Order: sequence, then C-alpha cells, then structure tokens
Amino acid sequence: MATVDGRNKCTGKLKFILSYTINKQILFQGMSVPRTLRAGKLNEKILQLFIATGKDEVLSFIRELNIHPVITPVLPTQMAQFSVKDEDVDIVIGAVQSDLTSFMNAWKPIISRFHLIIVKDPDLKEDLKVPEGFDVNIYTKADMDQVAGSALTSQLFSGFSCRYFGYLISKKKYVISIDDDCLPAKDDKGFQVDAVAQHLFNLAAPATPLFFNTLYDPYRKGADFVRGYPFSMREGVTCALSCGLWLNLADLDAPTQALKPEQRNSRYVDAVLTIPAKALMPMSGINIGFNREVLGPALFPGLKLAGEGKFRWETMEDVFGGMCAKVICDHLKIGVKTGLPYVWRQERGDAVQSLKKEWEGVKLMEEVIPFFQNVKLPVEAVTAEDCLVEISKQIKEKLGPLNDVFGQAADAMIQWVNLWRKAGSSSS
Repeated sequence: MATVDGRNKCTGKLKFILSYTINKQILFQGMSVPRTLRAGKLNEKILQLFIATGKDEVLSFIRELNIHPVITPVLPTQMAQFSVKDEDVDIVIGAVQSDLTSFMNAWKPIISRFHLIIVKDPDLKEDLKVPEGFDVNIYTKADMDQVAGSALTSQLFSGFSCRYFGYLISKKKYVISIDDDCLPAKDDKGFQVDAVAQHLFNLAAPATPLFFNTLYDPYRKGADFVRGYPFSMREGVTCALSCGLWLNLADLDAPTQALKPEQRNSRYVDAVLTIPAKALMPMSGINIGFNREVLGPALFPGLKLAGEGKFRWETMEDVFGGMCAKVICDHLKIGVKTGLPYVWRQERGDAVQSLKKEWEGVKLMEEVIPFFQNVKLPVEAVTAEDCLVEISKQIKEKLGPLNDVFGQAADAMIQWVNLWRKAGSSSS
C-alpha cells in the first residue's frame, strides 16, 4: 500500500475511469490527487496511474508529500508466467470401452508425466487393457460400491458418468478430464496440441467474466486488454472451469447430427475467451479442466434420462451440470473459459438411433434454461457446496412438479454433496 511520510496508510478500493480535464490535473471520476488523498482512497493501483500520466504538476505534488509507491505490475503483459506443478494435477479418464491401448499410447507424450485416474464403467464386463508406462490408479465397480454403495453406484456412475467418481476421489487441485473416444488434435499449423498444458494455462491465468475483452483472452502471449477496458478490472478473477472443443466429430446433438450425417468440424480457431457473467452455455464433459478446490462439487452426475445410452448423444448430465456450474461461478464471481484446447473426436454410435433416447433431454432443456436464467442464490452461499444445495432446493420446488426427472436430479445433487463431504473428511 502506498504511504504518505511513511506513516499514514491510505486504504480503500476506487473504481475509476481514466479521463483528462483542462485544469492541468488528471482526474479519476472527478477525483484529483489531493481529493483522492483527503478521501483516503489512494492505493498502489491509482498512484501508478497518476504517475503514468507523466504530468510535471502531478509528479511534483507526489514528491512534495513524500509518497512512496510499492512497485507492482498492472498490465497482464508484465505479469509472471502462469504455471502449475505436475503434482497438482490429476488426469481423469472414464473408460467406457475396455481396450485403452491405442488411446493411452496416443496420449502418452502428453499425459505420462501426470498421475492418472482411470474409472471403469461399472456396466463394462470386460477387463481393461491399459499399457505400461503410466502412473495410474484404476477404479472399478467394487471401489465405487465401497465409497457410495451399490445403489448409488448404479444411479450416479453408470456410462460416461463413471468419470465423476474420479472427480470425487481425486485429491489434486486441478483435474483434466478427456473422453476415451478422443485423441490429441493438431493445430492449424500441423503441430500436435498439448491439451493438458492449455487447460492448465486457462485455469492458472485469470478470467474476465465481468467485462468482455474483444481480443479475447488478454493473458495469452501477444494479446492484451483493448482500449477502454477498465484498469480496475484488469486483474481478473479466478478461472475455475476450462471447456475445450473438438475437431472431426463436434459435440452436436442427435437431431443436428442426424440431419447432417456428413458434417465434420475442421475449423481450428486459435482463441480462448471468458464466457460473460450471466450467460449460460451447454458444457460438454468430453474435454474439460477445472479447479477442484474451488468448483469441484459443482460438477456432478445429476440429470439422468430414461433409457440413457452409452453414447454422448444419449446423455444430458454434463449439460445440466454445466448450467449449475456456470450459475455457481457467476454467484461466486469466478470465471469459465471456452475455446482452446481442441481434441480429435472419433466417430462412435448412430445418431438416428440415439435421437430416440436423447429426444427427452432435448425437450427438458427448454424447461431447464428459463429456470437457470432466473436462479438467485443467497449471499450466505459462499462455497460451491453451499450453492449446489441451494440450487437443488429450487429445482425440487420449481422444476420437480413438471417432471419426475427433475426431482430425482435434485435428490442426486444432495447425495453427491454428501459423498463429496465424506470423501473430503476421509482424506483429512
């Protein structure tokens, strides 16, 4: 904090807009250096901006008062490199197919230095085939039954939802999760994409949900904040969720894929952006990374469709959970990013057949979206767990009467929070 004569500390945050006046002084929302001092509003950030004007009268006034600034960086281009230690990361893989040999070998250059959690679909009968050369723990139905009980195992962790058991038992700060039908992608220059490194950079660098930057992620190399972006908001907020994308078979819904069976995504867009606050998005669990310490319990297996299948077209649990997560992030004033990294998604399943199973979910989303657009969480909800419990109550009250699946989802959310608390207490 800046000090005057080394004694009095001036505290307090001041939101400001940089503007010039004709009175030979630089004002911030009408406040000059003397006025700022009298109001007790001077801090390092504002002082640096006064100094940056280079005006002799401003600098002279600062020298006369013997104000000593603490030199700290303001612009993201001056900030230290964002990095994450390997030991703070778990890679979670939900195994819906038994032979993971080609999948693991394709990812080996990227994930072999990290600890892996592979969770076998409890409905999968064949033994898993996992090549050597990995630091890996494999979990099966027996492990799930021990932690959650056989009834909850079937309810929460079947099919693609088996990955959530990995989220539950991980003890690391960051979790990266990739479906077993995805391979490393290549960028627009033909180089292999390190999806893990990109997710970790997205999570380690701040997010900017409260004010949109038209150059997208200002913390990436070669980028910055555009003219007019408030200096008071350039520090950003914690990024809790990184949602990657897909080349080849994009995560389209069954109706779209059935109507356009030959459509493939070949567009590699070299961009990352923060999703603005209050904007919902359909999160895909195929390729994500998240800060488990901050957001962990908000990613849960809640909404289960009747006759849910083993293909992504036939599930909605990640979309529903993603809306919960986004509402929670907005409430806690943390961020969500989307864009890079890409993965190459292989083809699996029949969109026309899956349409018969997913159609229920398509209709349910029309009722879910207005609900999440109007969710209000109390100020007392200060953690992801608190928020999830509150959302479950509102789902039970407002959506439960519309369809039994919502009431079941609300119950599953409470069961999930209880499991999360149990897993946390057992590790402490």
